[in-house]
Amino acid sequence: MDVGQDRPRQLPPQAAGRALSVRWPPRAQNLLETSLALCIDQLHAPLRACLAQFAQKLFDMAESSHIYREQQKLFTLRERVLVDQGTVEEGFVAQLTRSFDHVDASSARAADDAGATWHQLKLLDPVEQELATTLDQLGTRGDSRHGSVLYELGYRMAVLIGSPPLEGEALPLGPHALAQAFHRASMPLELPLEHQVQLLRGFDRAVIQSLADLYVTINAHLLGDGILPQLRSISLPRHLLRPPTAAAEAEAPRHNESAPSEPIEVLESLRNLLARRRAGSAAHAPHGTGERAASTDELQTALGALQQHLGQVTDRASRELRSAARLREELLAQLNVGTRPGMPQTQLSGEQSDSVELVAMLFEQLGKQLQGGGGANALLGNLQLPVLRMAVADHEFFDQPQHPARQLLDTVTTAANEWLDGSDDDATRLLASKLERLIARASEEPPSNGLYAMLLADIEHHLALLSRKAKVAERRHIEAAQGRERLDAARARAGELMAERFAQSAPRGLLRALLDRAWSDVLALTLLRHGEESDVFGQQLAITDQLLGRLPMGDRARLQQDVEAGLQQIGMHTEEAIQVAQRLLGVAPAEGEVEQLSTTDLALRLKQHQRLGETAGAEPTPAPVAAPAEPPDPHVERVLKHLQQLPFGTWFEFPDGAGGTATRRKLAWYSPMSGRCLLVTRRGQRSEESTLLQLAQELADGRAQEAPPQSGSLLDRAWRSLSGVLRQSSSSATAESHR
Repeated sequence: MDVGQDRPRQLPPQAAGRALSVRWPPRAQNLLETSLALCIDQLHAPLRACLAQFAQKLFDMAESSHIYREQQKLFTLRERVLVDQGTVEEGFVAQLTRSFDHVDASSARAADDAGATWHQLKLLDPVEQELATTLDQLGTRGDSRHGSVLYELGYRMAVLIGSPPLEGEALPLGPHALAQAFHRASMPLELPLEHQVQLLRGFDRAVIQSLADLYVTINAHLLGDGILPQLRSISLPRHLLRPPTAAAEAEAPRHNESAPSEPIEVLESLRNLLARRRAGSAAHAPHGTGERAASTDELQTALGALQQHLGQVTDRASRELRSAARLREELLAQLNVGTRPGMPQTQLSGEQSDSVELVAMLFEQLGKQLQGGGGANALLGNLQLPVLRMAVADHEFFDQPQHPARQLLDTVTTAANEWLDGSDDDATRLLASKLERLIARASEEPPSNGLYAMLLADIEHHLALLSRKAKVAERRHIEAAQGRERLDAARARAGELMAERFAQSAPRGLLRALLDRAWSDVLALTLLRHGEESDVFGQQLAITDQLLGRLPMGDRARLQQDVEAGLQQIGMHTEEAIQVAQRLLGVAPAEGEVEQLSTTDLALRLKQHQRLGETAGAEPTPAPVAAPAEPPDPHVERVLKHLQQLPFGTWFEFPDGAGGTATRRKLAWYSPMSGRCLLVTRRGQRSEESTLLQLAQELADGRAQEAPPQSGSLLDRAWRSLSGVLRQSSSSATAESHR
């Protein structure tokens, strides 16, 4: 076949000005440039949609954040994405053009990389490692999703440049190359790591998952031009497209638990790891030759019978998580009920056995993640068989993160872990009852996506109500703490102004009792409402000076009315306010008024009067927490500075001295002025009174610890732990078999 013949070429208008350098025969040059133009043309709309969706996600995250600095950061990132959207699109096209222009160099570099030896390894920056892992995941899933058309495209483009078949990063319009091009084009946005990963995953959803039409179009174009007309793709299982080796598994980057990562999605990958672990295990025995594998209906019947049997047992053992070996043993017993001795036994097929083992291991990892105590573990144990029935009936349970059963499992375990904290209030009992009824229904009805979607919607509605109530309660406590802080600051300023005047002319008796408490509250209330520079506050200070004799009284009737009005503003009864004002100014009571109390009685009532901001029967409001005269211990001081940099919403754990589960509290608010802090429970209820210094001392002494940030949901972390366990055990088994 001659690829050097010249043929007329027509590029779409989007490719104008993006012609490749002339390096190949005219026909090959024409086909490469046309493929590039088709690629640019069809990726324009998905790329723009990806950036728009990412900007909207940043906006939604900012709207839902309760931390001002975090909101401003997200809004700034969103504005940068919107402003530089055109730059990213142009950069992506430039990177794509460069990949096509150096396609032969990419092929040679890929071959060199394949022959790289161990001495070329080097330490990686954690950020680079996480981004490289994410990019590799995007490319690998894209190769798996579009395997057949990529197979043909790699061969046809290789013919054009005279190289071995192109695959992976060497294929300029493959998922690997597109993900790398987009990552380089988005670097000018200077996004933090977590947002870079979010943007790349958005690119996966918007662009890489929709590449099938583009690949079909370019393949058809090359085929129409006579490039390998007899080529046909061979449909291979996904796990055979790139067989893993023990060395590759050992050198593969390990995910840090705190780093964002997607859960394992492919059932074949997990089954491969199980098979490799068993291959190196001497304890693994093959199925007997005369045994018959159970059908799907038989397995569902056995699972239903086992579920019904356990539902009739009320002992604690029936609520515990079952290991894979125990589940397999109980299922085999159910499958062979009534089988006569000597007859062939019904066994689980390899795929069925793998599904049972994977679900059992997943629940084991979930159990390790739980912190909610026995109640949460009991709920998880009761949910194990219903989820296993769903996983056996629908293998999409392993492949699809949005599968209703997976989402329900995640929601139930998270709710039990976070909301069932051992308290015995009505809300906790109601949620526990709701979760038990949900699991009972999942156990009683046949497994189906519709059933799990309905149960998921029901529990999500209930949890949304709980979350909304918790946010309202937390906001109420925050506003109360902020109001108390403002009141203390105003009261402190009023006390300073009063002390300045007392230093010049100290009052006595009733006047001292009035100014020390009641009138000081009048000044504080006026400060809160109008500010220190207002005319209203100036008038109240003038009244204070008149009472102290610093200013002439002038109109005594007007002064009496002003004193009465001020005292009534802070809650003093009208008759009592009138009597205080009259006694202070020496005004005789009008005819018919109630007989006045003595000066001593009035002074006593003023001292017993409820202060502004206090509730009846409560302890007096303490003065603002002053900074210690001497600096604390250096370690405590470092912890305190760290606390002052933390955002609102940070969680802390307070271990139970008796060895029970740790109590979790959230730092909802703190005051940089007084040092007070507000710790709340998951339900938004206020915890004990504390200060940042006290919290720093508890952290320094080990009586509290900052809860580590968790990436992804509880179920995602369980998936990652499961895959890590399988990789480690399979690598160990393989190494053992080679000895």
